[in-house]
Amino acid sequence: MAKPSSSATPSSSATPSLIFDSPTIQIKDMSEEDLRGTIELLNGLGGSGQIPDDCNTKGFYSDIIRGHLRQRRLERGRLTYLLSVNPAVSNRYGFLHGGFVAAAAEFSSIACARTVMAEDKELFLGELSISYLSGAPPNAEVIIDASILRSGKHLNVVATDFRLQKTGKLIYTARSTLYNMPMAKL
Repeated sequence: MAKPSSSATPSSSATPSLIFDSPTIQIKDMSEEDLRGTIELLNGLGGSGQIPDDCNTKGFYSDIIRGHLRQRRLERGRLTYLLSVNPAVSNRYGFLHGGFVAAAAEFSSIACARTVMAEDKELFLGELSISYLSGAPPNAEVIIDASILRSGKHLNVVATDFRLQKTGKLIYTARSTLYNMPMAKL
């Protein structure tokens, strides 16, 4: 039996290669067939492409999330957003993608906590728990309602509910624990 290849960029021209700017990736205990399949999968997903410089800036992630949320209400300790389920935030079945639900829950929780704390404090997400109760169908309008459950000197707990606007049905619920400390302590 032949010894498995030890790098992701084998010299054989029959094997596809994965392009990285970093040193060669070492692969142990992987057959040539598994290596080839993995490389083809990553290349198909854009794994060999370069990340544009404008996408590698601070706040880019938040801008993507914020671009899909429309603020409806903002008050101390509570805020509400409206989200339209479109292909950009959908999974392959057309329903709201679970990863976007998590990102929107995190974003909403941080924004809600900011309504009750001083601006000189930095927030850290300590815990995010999400219950996926049902799916948000294609073209649905989803109301995201975040509210403070507990606010203290160093800790904020935020509950975030996702409901279908048309029926009011609860489809996702999240609870976040956010820790804060003054910038001078960092």
